[in-house]
Amino acid sequence: MLVRETPLFIDGPSGPLEALYLDVADARGAVLICHPNPVQGGTMLNKVVSTLQRTARDTGYVTLRFNYRGVGQSAGSHDMGQGEVADAQAAAAWLRAAHPGLPLVLMGFSFGGFVATALAGRLEVEGVALQHLFMIAPAVMRLTEQFPVPQRCPVTLVQPDADEVVAPTLVYEWSDSLSRPHELLKVAECGHFFHGKLTDLKDLLLPRLSN
Repeated sequence: MLVRETPLFIDGPSGPLEALYLDVADARGAVLICHPNPVQGGTMLNKVVSTLQRTARDTGYVTLRFNYRGVGQSAGSHDMGQGEVADAQAAAAWLRAAHPGLPLVLMGFSFGGFVATALAGRLEVEGVALQHLFMIAPAVMRLTEQFPVPQRCPVTLVQPDADEVVAPTLVYEWSDSLSRPHELLKVAECGHFFHGKLTDLKDLLLPRLSN
């Protein structure tokens, strides 16, 4: 039987945040997924975000994806930085409260990769242990000094090598500059939105979520 996500609203710093939540029996963890740039049409229904959600579901994780402020039915207006990270922090707090005993995984695509990474840094400062951070074609140029990168949780970076939105060289240089251990996975002949490569993305994530 197909299990569908449940629509709900989460209390956010600028008002209610529209979300989709999936609970699973005997979950191995909880995954929060952050969507791409809202100014460029990004929402929680983006096909890469949907692939991340299904991959996490198929490996036994509770999932939560949500719309940032000003997207879909979420209250507020775009902030393009601190505001969206604060929205993600509220979503993470809701997920942790709903499943206090489960390890937390963060995933983000494009702008959402920046949001998830910035959130991971915030949570680490607060003493929250993360199981894993997955950055998918992340907007690393937004990760300035005001958004510290987490130092303790495992990090996997997935970058298409023909990305037309986030220059691969920027991501590779950013990866090279990181002093902390992390995993960089390059996807050959692949554009930013993983057209024709969503199965490849899922195949990269499945074993890393299953361990």
